[in-house]
Order: sequence, then C-alpha cells, then structure tokens
Amino acid sequence: MFLKIIKSFLLKKSLKTQLREVKDVSLDQAVSRVGLIVDESHFFETQALKREIIDNGINENDIKIIVYRDNFKDKENYFESTFGLKHLNLKNEFLDPVIDDFVSDEFDLLISYYDEEKPFLLKVTNSSKAKFKIGFSTIDKRLNHLMINTSIENYKSFISETFKYLKILNKEIK
Repeated sequence: MFLKIIKSFLLKKSLKTQLREVKDVSLDQAVSRVGLIVDESHFFETQALKREIIDNGINENDIKIIVYRDNFKDKENYFESTFGLKHLNLKNEFLDPVIDDFVSDEFDLLISYYDEEKPFLLKVTNSSKAKFKIGFSTIDKRLNHLMINTSIENYKSFISETFKYLKILNKEIK
C-alpha cells in the first residue's frame, strides 16, 4: 500500500514536468493503425468498443489494445494485454515489455478510453509515439489532440464522434 502511494507521487511529479514539454503533432496521412488504452476499473465493454471501431472501417488486425486495472491478479487470464501500477518501478520505467511495445508503436491514432486521471494511464498516453491522440474532455488538455465530451458508458457516441471529427479534419480511414 505504502509503495503504491510513493509510486503514484513520483509518477505525478514526473508527469507534471513532462506535460510542460508536450509537442503538437498533426496527422497528415490516413488512419490505418489504432492503439486503444482502456481503464477496465470502471469500463468493462472493451470488446464492444473494439467492435465499434471495426464497424467504422478499421481492420481488426490493425487495432492494438492494452487494458489497465486497479486490482491486477497475476494468476488470472485476461483477454487483452493487462497492466497495473505494479508494472512500473520507482524510476517511472515500465517493467513489462508489452507496455514498452505498445508505447513505442507509432499508431496513426491513439484512443485513450478513460475519463479519470490516473497517473499510470496518463504516463502511458504521454509516452506513446502515436501521431494523433484522442481522449475524454475530463483529461488534461495537453495530453490529447482531440477531446470528446461524453460519458465513459456511452462508447458508441464516443466512437461516432471520433470518426465524425476525423472526417472533418480530412483524416481518411484506410
């Protein structure tokens, strides 16, 4: 418990510094590869969310999902790659190669599907090399290029708005 508090404090301090140095990036090519970060502490419809993305023209093989859980159980099998606070050391480095792979992947679009500012989720989103990031309006404005104002339970509306704005911004879907 005490270790979690220390990790969270150090991570918040590190994020505060990193968010001052966020660079604007724009997407100048079609969207074909999508990364999806989901907080399954509050939202349990990850597969339905993935289906909505597929229904909007993205190939299933071009979607990579990583799921965050507050309470992570080692022996339990999860459908998607799952991580928790224990996958971060005190130097704010990822301990799981799955997280490193996800963060280093250059997605055309990163969807941060969480509406609560948890330091670890913010770290993953901020560290991502994605070209264009979309998230909820309740999250720090410096983190995402486009913010959608809806509730987390309303995933159909979120995805609909996402693809509507991508079309407005002339971001084609491959």
